[in-house]
Amino acid sequence: MSSSSSATQSERPPGKPQAGNAPHFSEADVWRDVGAGWQPLFGNFHGAGYSIEWHDFVAKREFDWAASFHPDCVELCLNLAGEGFVEGRGGRTEFTPNTVGFYHRADEPLVAKRTAHQRHQFLTVEFSCAFLAKHLAGMEAMLHPIVRGAIQGAPGQLVSGTTTRLTASQQQIVATLRQPPVYAAAQPVWYRCKALELAVTFLVQPPPEAELFCTRQQRVAGERVEQVLFLLKQNLAEPPTLEELGRKIGCSHYYLSRTFSRATGMTIPQYLRKLRMERAAELLRSGEYNVTEAALEVGYSSLSHFSQAFCQTMGCCPGLYPFKTPTQKAAQNSGAYSIEA
Repeated sequence: MSSSSSATQSERPPGKPQAGNAPHFSEADVWRDVGAGWQPLFGNFHGAGYSIEWHDFVAKREFDWAASFHPDCVELCLNLAGEGFVEGRGGRTEFTPNTVGFYHRADEPLVAKRTAHQRHQFLTVEFSCAFLAKHLAGMEAMLHPIVRGAIQGAPGQLVSGTTTRLTASQQQIVATLRQPPVYAAAQPVWYRCKALELAVTFLVQPPPEAELFCTRQQRVAGERVEQVLFLLKQNLAEPPTLEELGRKIGCSHYYLSRTFSRATGMTIPQYLRKLRMERAAELLRSGEYNVTEAALEVGYSSLSHFSQAFCQTMGCCPGLYPFKTPTQKAAQNSGAYSIEA
């Protein structure tokens, strides 16, 4: 069901604040180049105190998205595809596929860029500091320092410098936000509840002594997944075996395998192949490697096996890359818009 017809007067699409709200701020100019690749889903930053937006575009050049951040907001970014960063006082957050992070836009602008030659898919939730102060009242001691400082108006860190990995269930939340499973009349309440669920999930950071057992288990699982990815990326050509990963991380390789699959929706070998093909695509795009050299660089001695894996992952034969692939054409037909140089 589309949510566009259900936006109430107080929860209309972002960029159209109600009369009397100060000062006017619109994201429309920032996203003009991506056309319908920017889709406000629900809410209004000035009216409702939050806005939920979907982004799906192919960047032909490095894209600056910092000007889209509302002043005096905390923005949560659930990044499904593409790479980018946000940088400001206190640190720099690097977004990679299937990660989530947040940052506070205070008075001074932040720096934020999206990498060229990639398809970017991400959902953002912008919270006004007043909205967070109202709905998270009494939880100040449990909030992340960035969020607590934003609510209290205290100078401090603006960018956390870290991200966490999205679980399969959290990725599913993004899908439901794009296609709400409720009637239009119920969507204002449903979207507000989802916005609060995301705020509590990602912005609340209890002290270690107050951490619930199940929350600790989720955090430890996330840390182990990040360790696996780090170790795989260190040497894609000769990655550690599953048994070696278990020894280095300090847990049973059977348990590690199950943990990784639950968190990412893929087995470790499947994810390794994805990382290898993404790296091979980067090498081919650079123009400095031919197909054989790219295959060897990511650990494939058989050109036929490499070509098969590349085609299954990237949607075309490596010899045709980086020309527009059937996958890219289908992506554009389904709503992935390009930013031309």
